Amino acid sequence: MRGAEASATTLDKARGENFPVAPVFLPRAWREGLRAVYGYARLVDDIGDGDLAPGGRDAVLLGLDPAAADDRLAMLDAFEADLHRVFGGTDGPPRHPLMLALQPVVRGHALSAEPFLGLIEANRQDQRIARYATYGDLLGYCELSANPVGRLVLELTGTSTPERIRRSDAVCTALQIAEHLQDVAEDLGRDRIYLPGEDMLRFRVSETDLAAPSAGASVRSLIAFETERARDLLNEGTPLVGSVHGRLRLLLAGFVGGGRAALRAVTAAGFDVLPGPPKPTRSGLLREVAAVLRTAPRKG
Repeated sequence: MRGAEASATTLDKARGENFPVAPVFLPRAWREGLRAVYGYARLVDDIGDGDLAPGGRDAVLLGLDPAAADDRLAMLDAFEADLHRVFGGTDGPPRHPLMLALQPVVRGHALSAEPFLGLIEANRQDQRIARYATYGDLLGYCELSANPVGRLVLELTGTSTPERIRRSDAVCTALQIAEHLQDVAEDLGRDRIYLPGEDMLRFRVSETDLAAPSAGASVRSLIAFETERARDLLNEGTPLVGSVHGRLRLLLAGFVGGGRAALRAVTAAGFDVLPGPPKPTRSGLLREVAAVLRTAPRKG
């Protein structure tokens, strides 16, 4: 697989997300920037999850032996080294095509390195930590794994302020939790649980319960509780939509609406997420986005 084909395979995964990645109504510069940021985030997650295309091509592109593709920590180290090349490292240009595409976006929009590094660190954490004892611990993980994406969107569009960052963090954490709720069974297959241990204890849910083909009453109650938490976070972040104008307002409504639609799908499944991820319909997504646009308070 050539480098361009590897990049296309990664970017194709955008269709499976709960939110629009780079919709066509955006200005071309924003659209290209968002695709570059998504490509970065998707690739680092694929490295951390062991979901790279077979054959070791991504390892070769990062300067490693093909066999190193199975060494997630080595791949993350090589990926971080390529990120430093994006930001002007002294050992040449970026090696991976997705990183090469990211470089003009970083320079053109003066993006900061910290959010990109946070996403790498989140995937390193996934190699070390497979359970989260408290909700606070999970929020700390989301600070690395989810919130950087929203911060990059704000930087990319030149709209970053402390208040918007706070609202964006709430939305991004909610989106991450919604994805975790949809993917409980898949995550357990990777020996990961993103449901706080303190909540599992409160609702008397064991890991064996999560491995069942369908959810019992205790698991459903736990998922309902976490769903409401995520919905509260989305509500906290929704004023972000009203704080901007034009096409950016529509994009951010897509993020919030996507999260609401995902949580509605979980609710519609009776909070039984174990047979497979409950997914929103396109019409359901559009309804939620329209509702966000109608109700998000406008500022300025």
